[in-house]
Amino acid sequence: MRIRAERDDLADVLSRAARGVGARSPQPILQGLLCDVQGTRLHVTGTDLEMTVRTELEVEVLEEGRTVIPARLSSDAVKKLPPGAVVMNVADGEVEISGGGPKFRFREQKVEDYPNLATPDMSGAVEIEGSLLAGAISQVGVAASGDENRPILTGVLFEEHEGSLRLVATDSYRLGVRDLVDVTAPVEGLVPVRGLNQLDRTIGAESISVALADREASFRSKRGTLTVRLIEGTFPNYRQLLPDSYPNRLVVGKEALLEAIDRASLVAEDHIPVRMTMSSGGVEITVTRQDVGGETEIVEGEYTGEDLTIAFNPRYLHDGVGAVKDKEIVIETSDSLKPSLIHGAESEGFRYLLMPVRL
Repeated sequence: MRIRAERDDLADVLSRAARGVGARSPQPILQGLLCDVQGTRLHVTGTDLEMTVRTELEVEVLEEGRTVIPARLSSDAVKKLPPGAVVMNVADGEVEISGGGPKFRFREQKVEDYPNLATPDMSGAVEIEGSLLAGAISQVGVAASGDENRPILTGVLFEEHEGSLRLVATDSYRLGVRDLVDVTAPVEGLVPVRGLNQLDRTIGAESISVALADREASFRSKRGTLTVRLIEGTFPNYRQLLPDSYPNRLVVGKEALLEAIDRASLVAEDHIPVRMTMSSGGVEITVTRQDVGGETEIVEGEYTGEDLTIAFNPRYLHDGVGAVKDKEIVIETSDSLKPSLIHGAESEGFRYLLMPVRL
């Protein structure tokens, strides 16, 4: 196999495919990228068998062929070469990558050892604006758990809600819900947030096709395909946690509130709660830490309801407020022991339910 391509273009497809390769794998072959040259195109695949990234690039083909090259080394090597044309040549069990003078040589891995991956099932796929999907994933993704011992909570639920697509994630302390109005829902499935977080970095584009089959979710754009194995199990019944209304309502500027939370977080740690005392005129934010001191400030806003003091984990609170896209934030509460709802003042397409910390 022998090809020639521009450095930046080749580095791009290799690095994007390399995101499908796990940091550790009991199978050495999975630390490599499958490179398949046919016609005028280079097809590159990276996988850890849970997530697969397929990319491709039009190149100058000097000789067709297939090979497996080390994922991290090869993509980093191409980036380090001088700007201009790069040649990748495979012969006698060795991969040579050269351009502008420098040459890298790596040992070729056996193509026959690479897993035979099924073609992604895109039947019944729906088209979604790329930035809309990426934004929705980033909003609910902050509420997903990172605890691999609770796999159900490490995913984002894709489901139909009133004819549209709804994305949901929770780690049992907070809940993120995002409704994509006018987007038809694919078949329901629980998609690992780890894979979804790679969507924009691997195949992000203006339009993305989304298809959910029995065992995997597939996302396709003009930049390639991302396939992620679905999580098996039953997602928690989150609907019962969303009340129809709340007696107390605070409206406050997003940036002012975020800045106040940031300042309070300088004193607080994850296990030190931030207190919010809501009353007419706004909210007083207070944090006290016996071994350090404290911080107090008032953020002006509009409040309706009974005066209330409630406390939250500062990081969880910051995540929820930061995920809202509106300039003004609404925080709705019942009392200091029940979950509070955070959403934008102009739209409720995204809602963030947050458990308080008992004082």
